[in-house]
Amino acid sequence: MGTVTKALSLLNYFSPDQTEIGLSDLSRLSGMNKATVYRMMTELQGAGFVEQGENDRAYMLGPQVLHLAALREASVPILSVSRRILRDLSDETGETTHVSLGHEDCVQTLSHAYSPKHATKVTMDDAQVVTYHGTSSGLVILAYSDAEFVDEVLSRPMVQHTNRTTADPDRIRADLDSFRASGMAQTVGSYELEVHSHAVPIFGHDQRPIGGLAVAAPSSRMTPELQQKIQTALRKAGQTLTHRIGGRAPASYPQEGAE
Repeated sequence: MGTVTKALSLLNYFSPDQTEIGLSDLSRLSGMNKATVYRMMTELQGAGFVEQGENDRAYMLGPQVLHLAALREASVPILSVSRRILRDLSDETGETTHVSLGHEDCVQTLSHAYSPKHATKVTMDDAQVVTYHGTSSGLVILAYSDAEFVDEVLSRPMVQHTNRTTADPDRIRADLDSFRASGMAQTVGSYELEVHSHAVPIFGHDQRPIGGLAVAAPSSRMTPELQQKIQTALRKAGQTLTHRIGGRAPASYPQEGAE
């Protein structure tokens, strides 16, 4: 990992639950010594990627992050476009919906929507970082990713989130074949117990997956009728989102009626 990559990787430790992080915690989380972390954070601060409060020396994300996010949204407006789609999909299925983007070593939630239909629902946070192998969104991205990227992801140590997490590379590859054939990934209790999730890929202009659109429901509520409703609505919503951001699905992607 190069110096620039190491420095930028420090930004991944910020989250909605941890918007400010001190030097000691960044050193502990990253496994790098304090002197190295301090040097990198000083460089990031000089470029506007992080800043420090007046009375607290903890770091927080800086204005340059917002600038880059705005540029990204201007070129690929997935956040603004997805909000209406998430709302409609949540209303139609009665369950939690969310869209996530794939990164080099993780999947990050971009936005989500809840349905008022049920008091009990799957809850989540925007900017939540999750794994490829443990989530339906991550797995459906892998199903349509280049073989080299899949090899790289599956060669890393994989966390056993629950007793239902598949962390064996061979089994995951077999699952990816199935997900690729159907155009949709499913997980049951893989990242969180009692959560049944479906996801479809979101493609960019180059026909490569940039993220996933998902519906997550309590497993206890997942009947065959609800599952069919989710699958039908999710396929349509995924195709709509891909189209509205200027993306194109590859010719091999199942467009309609796949189970």
